[in-house]
Amino acid sequence: MTTTSLQSAEFSALLDQCVHCGLCLPACPTYAIFQTEMDSPRGRIQLMRAAADGRIETGGAFQEHIELCLGCRACETACPSGVKYGLLFEGARAAIAEKQPQSRSERLIRWLALHQLLPHRTRLQWMAKGLRLYQTLGLSTVMRKFNLLPKGMQAMEALLPPITQSTIDYTQPAPAIGEKHGDVAFLIGCIQDAFLGEVNAATVRVLQRNGYEVHFPQAQTCCGAAPLHTGEDGLARDLARQNIDAFGNHEYVAILNNAGGCGATLREYAHLLADDPAYAEQARAFVAKMQDINEFLAAHLHNPPTGQVHKRVTYVDSCHLRHGQKVIKEPRQLLKAIPGLTLVELQRPDMCCGSAGVYNITQADTANQVLDAKLADVQSTGAEIVVTTNTGCHMQMIYGMRKAGLDAEVVHLVELLDRSYKAGG
Repeated sequence: MTTTSLQSAEFSALLDQCVHCGLCLPACPTYAIFQTEMDSPRGRIQLMRAAADGRIETGGAFQEHIELCLGCRACETACPSGVKYGLLFEGARAAIAEKQPQSRSERLIRWLALHQLLPHRTRLQWMAKGLRLYQTLGLSTVMRKFNLLPKGMQAMEALLPPITQSTIDYTQPAPAIGEKHGDVAFLIGCIQDAFLGEVNAATVRVLQRNGYEVHFPQAQTCCGAAPLHTGEDGLARDLARQNIDAFGNHEYVAILNNAGGCGATLREYAHLLADDPAYAEQARAFVAKMQDINEFLAAHLHNPPTGQVHKRVTYVDSCHLRHGQKVIKEPRQLLKAIPGLTLVELQRPDMCCGSAGVYNITQADTANQVLDAKLADVQSTGAEIVVTTNTGCHMQMIYGMRKAGLDAEVVHLVELLDRSYKAGG
């Protein structure tokens, strides 16, 4: 099935899995806000059925309610029938993108972001350098204080984290420290490497500490999550093929990534390329080796950290890591392996923070309502450190701490592991 085929037999079969029981409703962030059936997973599936049957168009109310969905996939975890809502949602968004006309400015922004920036790491690095200078000169503080930016750019600017530069030399493998346990390949990513570079650096150091030589295939590119989530499934397939070519034909122990949202898309390559005779088998082999960094380290922590980190910590699950990849216990195992750390669970760890790709830009008002609920949950833990495992969540929580006037530090889990290793000598 291609993601645009609302009328296909496979899409219809996916729709038929829903028995309309309503157990997904309490798990849905937008249903919690709006309390309307059409803003619940069950209601959106009904809209998809109506569109698939030709009873409604893919614009109007259909587009409105589909675009209000965060795509967090919490409904998948709650669903007793195993409905693959993520695939249905991608199909609906692709149908909207295919049928609904875009303005010239929308086409330009998509072309710049999806085609000219995200697949090109060097261009993103130059952009990050410019923004780092913008922050160093204090322009960010001035722009936010006096609301000098156009309204459409305010949400984007507010999400900028303090930009750090990666210290990794990606042109050569990073050697294992101590006894070598194997070679792994690392997906560098795009936004995280450009804007949160220290996360990648910490990831590589932790892998080295545990006896792995880390390789960075030079032909790799963006995972394809952004185009896939905005309905450009053709571009997503092209990026998937490029990554498969880059990582293929090597005997790596695993192919690793450290962003929950990217990992969920990487794990969809087999589905995305199922109808491609040249890549279907290679895609399945790629997915079989792909692991999230938390998943891999929890099973291969050959050299546990020994440095004391006396901090009260809470963990904010990435929706796509928890609900998409089903990686739930492993991050918590790693946090509990850090000496001195006190882990305090959220009351609703299954609920979204409101990031959801570019949702916190395109649907800023709703995203802020979702974020406010998450911030209240975080504040109730009394945590000094908020731990994330996804780029969008990381940036959203930094923004949230500033927005709520909270002083908790926000870090990726590997940064906390790295801190413990350094403290242990």
